[in-house]
Amino acid sequence: MKDAKLALLGGKPAVPDGAIRKWPPIDSSDENRVLASLRGENHAYGPNCQAFEKEFAAWNGNRFAITTNSGTAALHMGVAACGCGAGDEVIVPAYSWSSSATCVLHHNALPVFVDIDYDTMNIDPGKIEAAISERTKAIIAVHLHGLPADMEPILASARKYGLKVIEDCCQAHGAEYKGTRAGRFGECGAFSFNQNKCLCSGEGGMFVTDDEEILNRARMVWSFGETRTPAEDRDYHAYALGWMYRNNDLTAAFGRAQLAKLDAYLETAACNAKVLMAGLRDIPGLQPPIVPEGHKTNWYNFTCHVDGTAYGYQGPPARFRNAVMKALQAEGVPVGIWQEFILPEMTVFQAQNAYGHGSPWNYGRELSYEPSLFPMARKHCDTHFGMTVPLRAPNDESVAKLVSTGFQKVFERIGDLDIDAHGA
Repeated sequence: MKDAKLALLGGKPAVPDGAIRKWPPIDSSDENRVLASLRGENHAYGPNCQAFEKEFAAWNGNRFAITTNSGTAALHMGVAACGCGAGDEVIVPAYSWSSSATCVLHHNALPVFVDIDYDTMNIDPGKIEAAISERTKAIIAVHLHGLPADMEPILASARKYGLKVIEDCCQAHGAEYKGTRAGRFGECGAFSFNQNKCLCSGEGGMFVTDDEEILNRARMVWSFGETRTPAEDRDYHAYALGWMYRNNDLTAAFGRAQLAKLDAYLETAACNAKVLMAGLRDIPGLQPPIVPEGHKTNWYNFTCHVDGTAYGYQGPPARFRNAVMKALQAEGVPVGIWQEFILPEMTVFQAQNAYGHGSPWNYGRELSYEPSLFPMARKHCDTHFGMTVPLRAPNDESVAKLVSTGFQKVFERIGDLDIDAHGA
């Protein structure tokens, strides 16, 4: 392999074209269930929606579930159901998908960012209490890339200050913390079933809770502010501010078919990740995903950090990362940058003017979103890349071995790269 020319420089790719198959696998069980829905009489909130709620709640171990049109909708429902409103503050990690923080704005509350732990990429529990004020109402614990956040200290801080905990499980289907599945720790949780999630129904999501009062509050946000669901005798009266976050029967039918295969999918990802981790062990300058003791990831995204100083590179970290990433991509390894901005850098937070006239920031105290306050989140943005599909069914261990070969080839031949040119 040391004599193999990098594909970026004209050599043969380590991963042949077509070796990595697409996600998700579709078979007759998906086709039959969706076709049956299409031939049914209710294409809005129909029987598959109600069945999907019951089946997902049972699978994850929750008392209640509400199927939604997105994970973002489920997050907003959680913020509202936990009583967060104008001028209230919600603790959010400084690095995540934008919805983890914009869901707070949706109900006129204010996100207060906390830096992440570099190794796990999740919120740093040791920095939460310093961000709590008399206005704080909740903590959003994001289980990023399928790795559960460190829930014990997060829950301890929440209990100490009387705060609610909302779990962002949008990437964490089946992930566990000390033997308990994500979505069962806080007052409520939100899952996404977007195309690239471990449970895919194209789009869609699920709100989960064990608290009946929170369930009822969330349902009002979910369906026009009404108190009765579409499965009941509705009076079409808006009792509170509400949206239309319901799912539809076709999407739910697809979700049910995929849920029946989810355990097998997660087992495949774990097996493939084990092979890949073994192939990447001890590569200088490469930090594969870290899974702390007591945490069980679902391998949603295989996210690595790279360090150019291991190869004597002293330039911008992002430039080294970019060069390595381009070399891997040329080898057929489908790595990419999942999110290159920390949340406080995003314009909607820098402007502090989401609804005009300074709203909702004009309800609260002055908050700083200075990016330099979140050095670990910034460092992560400059040094990471990740991938999803190679670990997923229908790909098997042979694909994981090909991918690890691509990594080994690139890092063994890093000296052949012009980092400044290829990383620009």
